[in-house]
Amino acid sequence: MEYLHIYLLVGLCVGFLSGLFGVGGGIVIVPALSFCFAALHFPSELALHTAIGTSLACIVFGSIASMREHHAHGAVDWSIVRRLTPGILFGTFVGAKIAVHIPVQPLKILFVCFLFYAATQSLLNFKPKAARELPGLLGMSVAGSVIGLISSFVGIGGGAISVPFMLWCNVRMHNAIGTSAALGFPIAVAGAIGYMVNGFDQPGLLPYSIGYVYLPALLGITVMSVLSARVGVRLAHKLPVATLKKAFGVLLYVIGLKMAYGLLA
Repeated sequence: MEYLHIYLLVGLCVGFLSGLFGVGGGIVIVPALSFCFAALHFPSELALHTAIGTSLACIVFGSIASMREHHAHGAVDWSIVRRLTPGILFGTFVGAKIAVHIPVQPLKILFVCFLFYAATQSLLNFKPKAARELPGLLGMSVAGSVIGLISSFVGIGGGAISVPFMLWCNVRMHNAIGTSAALGFPIAVAGAIGYMVNGFDQPGLLPYSIGYVYLPALLGITVMSVLSARVGVRLAHKLPVATLKKAFGVLLYVIGLKMAYGLLA
């Protein structure tokens, strides 16, 4: 608990960046906590898994506010949410069960690759062309499972995967973003529970942890990110969207290169 002020600072940065760039916090929380845990000399075999589990727990609270805001603007397609959620719950929980048994190095490589994918998508403003309609129940279940599986591996709310999927299926951008915000809640809940349950009996867990969810970091990040996100949102409305996306892509490349350098070192 003596490091709580560090997590408050991380939450301050995470909330501001999430509000400024319009992204879920997971893609920022995981590397931020990984760097913090390394600097504080926490056990390396626990650091990344704990960062991912804690990130998903943080997203539970952030996704509620985001979901309500998008719903108020009529941007959430609840029929898509209902059809994707069963697969998402299954894929996320199973993914968390698998992820806790993946060694740190392969999991870090997977996360670095995802960072480079997200950075490239942001820089190039890649949007898949609508090529089909939404699939039936089986197809939506498979899609939800894949979204949940990948999200649980990298500790995100799934927007980087679910939004392109919905755009490809002819869903309008406005609705794809709002619906993705709503989907972040079941992803975060199932992922956080998965990392808590499957990490509960792991040896050497950090004090004040429930499995791979570290409570001091969860508290500090959640409290401060809610406050600082508003500042980021206000600034975002004063800056050009294209410039913000490019700046975010550059930031992700810098984070990815730093993590890749750590792997090589």
